[in-house]
Amino acid sequence: GDGFRHVVLLGMGGSSLGPEVLRQTFGTPAFAGETEGYPELIVLDSTIPARVKSVTDAVDPARALFLVSSKSGTTNEPNVLYLYFRRIVEELVGAEQAGRNFAAVTDKGTALHALGKSDGFRRLFVNPSDIGGRYSALSYFGLGPAALMGLDVGGILDRAEGMRENTLPGNIEGRILRGRAGQIPGHQVMSSVAENPGAWLGAVLGCMAESGRDKATLVASPSVRSFGLWVEQLLAESTGKEGTGIIPVSGEPLSSPECYGDDRLFVYLRLDGDDNSSTDAGMDAIGMSGQPVVWLGLRDEYDVFAEMYRWEFATAVAGSVLGIHPFDQPDVQSAKDMTDRVLDRVQTTGERPVVEGSGSLGELLAQASPGGYLAVMAYVEETPEIDAALDELRREVMRQYGIATTVGYGPRFLHSTGQLHKGGPASALLLQITADHINDLEIPGREYSFGVLADAQAMGDFEALATRGLRVARAHLAGDAEAGIRGLVGQLQ
Repeated sequence: GDGFRHVVLLGMGGSSLGPEVLRQTFGTPAFAGETEGYPELIVLDSTIPARVKSVTDAVDPARALFLVSSKSGTTNEPNVLYLYFRRIVEELVGAEQAGRNFAAVTDKGTALHALGKSDGFRRLFVNPSDIGGRYSALSYFGLGPAALMGLDVGGILDRAEGMRENTLPGNIEGRILRGRAGQIPGHQVMSSVAENPGAWLGAVLGCMAESGRDKATLVASPSVRSFGLWVEQLLAESTGKEGTGIIPVSGEPLSSPECYGDDRLFVYLRLDGDDNSSTDAGMDAIGMSGQPVVWLGLRDEYDVFAEMYRWEFATAVAGSVLGIHPFDQPDVQSAKDMTDRVLDRVQTTGERPVVEGSGSLGELLAQASPGGYLAVMAYVEETPEIDAALDELRREVMRQYGIATTVGYGPRFLHSTGQLHKGGPASALLLQITADHINDLEIPGREYSFGVLADAQAMGDFEALATRGLRVARAHLAGDAEAGIRGLVGQLQ
């Protein structure tokens, strides 16, 4: 009713990946006027200046609702993005009214909770504090953006609740000893764990990883392809620790069967009514080659929410199979600490950090061996052109070296697969891609810019990986990033 045309979500990791899946899966009804339709959702989970600038240019900040989303309330990226957009909105509508353009999702008692009160936010969504970030898609962190997009929240919860009921354990002792249903009025109780959709998937993921098939390769119908972004964080951050883990492979271009090693498990999310012909054929060929393939059927897009519950349940089960704690992330902090050290040097000396190349892609891939994988960590603006160039790089690496590939955009992946890189199996070949920042942006109230922050995050993560003795190289691209990535592909051909 106040004429907002956009909702811009400022968050990272568990706060942003679920909403990004919703944005890509459902889109947003076109804004039809002052009081009709729903605003368009834009997810901003980047400190790359070009990405921040593109979002700024895509909206009218005076008619945008900025949703600051952070469980801890202390995450640096959404906090600096708030400072940046708060100043812009104040210049347009005045300091007294600016708070009405902001809302927050956070836990009770956080610094963000207090900030929202003091700065006059339109609304504070206080989330239950016992929900971990990557398990929070079916809480305010996902449901708030879903409601703002105009999705049917009741329908969302119905699908999730349906899957939850199917995973209820019931009277397990009674089933084992007497072979009949437990006593839960109103619920159908499974006769065995094999019929529990969450426990079954978790057992498959965990047992396959233990047997050497630790590359869980997610393939999806076109309309739900982005679901892999969310699964990627859930599996990587939950299981990638203590030298073990499940390596989620999302968005990898589908190739012919001979490109895949015996370290793969394929999971195919197939949406009824979607354009599945080529994907079906590809998965049939892969299955016939002897690779294990799990098919999960979705009736429509709203079944994504049932799958969210299933995969959260399955991840906990897989963690139990692997003998690790699926709800902590002990290795995430190291990159943050290294980043803070770089920023401290900037503020002490006033000198901008210089990002330079280190090693080469050819030297890195020369160390490839069966069971390994290439993880590309790209500190560049995410665009369709960059996506296509990275796809070409992944295809060429698979074709020549027969290893799995993953891609994460920085700094988002630091809150996702970053835990796996540092705490998971030592089978990764890690390629960091950085680029020059043509037009930097200042951060109000900070002594460094977005470009400096992004470079510090890249340097901090590189140091965190190198100090662990991991195999890591950096390609720094001067000029056009897309051309630079295609140049890396050319080096391999």
